[in-house]
Amino acid sequence: MSTFKNIFENYDWETIKGKIYQTTASEVELSLAKNKRNLDDFLILISPASLPYLEQMAQTTHQLTKKRFGKIIQMYAPLYLSNECQNICTYCGFSMDNKIKRKTLTESEIKLEVEALKKAGFDHVLLVTGEANYTVNIHYFLNAITQIRNYFSNISVEVQPLSTEEYQQLHEAGVYSVLVYQETYHREVYKEYHPKGKKSNFDFRLETPDRVGKSGIHKIGLGVLLGLEDWRTDSFFNALHLDYLQKTYWKSKYSVSFPRLRPAEGIIKPNFIMDDKDLTQLICAYRLWNEDLEISISTRENENFRNNIIPIGVTSMSAGSKTNPGGYVVDPKSLEQFEISDERSAQEIAKIISNSGYETVWTDSPLIPEGRHKKFSFQSEI
Repeated sequence: MSTFKNIFENYDWETIKGKIYQTTASEVELSLAKNKRNLDDFLILISPASLPYLEQMAQTTHQLTKKRFGKIIQMYAPLYLSNECQNICTYCGFSMDNKIKRKTLTESEIKLEVEALKKAGFDHVLLVTGEANYTVNIHYFLNAITQIRNYFSNISVEVQPLSTEEYQQLHEAGVYSVLVYQETYHREVYKEYHPKGKKSNFDFRLETPDRVGKSGIHKIGLGVLLGLEDWRTDSFFNALHLDYLQKTYWKSKYSVSFPRLRPAEGIIKPNFIMDDKDLTQLICAYRLWNEDLEISISTRENENFRNNIIPIGVTSMSAGSKTNPGGYVVDPKSLEQFEISDERSAQEIAKIISNSGYETVWTDSPLIPEGRHKKFSFQSEI
């Protein structure tokens, strides 16, 4: 059966990169004048030529997001279950070659972490682990989900790639969404970042969202690790992937995240720097291209950026995050996967959202009708 790999192999990295960087101002203006946009427009809107139009892009993005999603921001928290990993990834604190204390939460420890998140107000949890198939596997996931599903109305997972049958098991157990990141779509350098372990198999990871889609999962989340390769070219391929998935598994919802490479134990420095205006441009390009796409911002980003991106195009945010197993109460000093940038509590973030004229929602919810919105100046905020 055909998968995204068949589409992907028809595209050349350098050719796409050339098109992006050869975009002209007149092409940008034509794209911005459209009511509906396609992948060619997305390519144009992530180009350097679009930067002078960022104010216009931000204003339109705000209007489109408000029309489709209302004035709400959904809140979630990650729950790291394990830092055990059998991969070597040069950018990750959990990498197998890092000499760190490994920890996988027991049932009693999971209960303590869950209770801490519930006390903080969360009803949407994202379960995260390293990739250790011998210990942190489908049996461990199902046991953890059985234990916590009565506490949360929305459970998402970000774990190692699984089989279609295993994703079906997660779906039946109550998992709402699955997040899986290709990290980079640059096949030639992917191996340099993933020299050992099952994750070094580029094609197996590339076809993972197909297996998720076939399982009937309600929502699929994609993204690239911004900093490994040219963010514009990588983001085009991520959008290409989303476009294929939406057309193929049209019953599922889709989201995109924007993890920028953050400091962590034993990792490389970013090869490509992406500043705040670049990330804002990318968020706007996604919304202008795809009005139905959910857009998530994590605590990797700094306070100022997260405050000011609220009225532009974001639909969900994490808060009070701990990126280490047991980080909330069980073992706060265990190794983090990466350092977070925004350390404010969930209630502090909820107050910021409210002060921005938006409503905080603690789990996925149906579309809320359009409400009043305050005018804002993009240039004065980011």
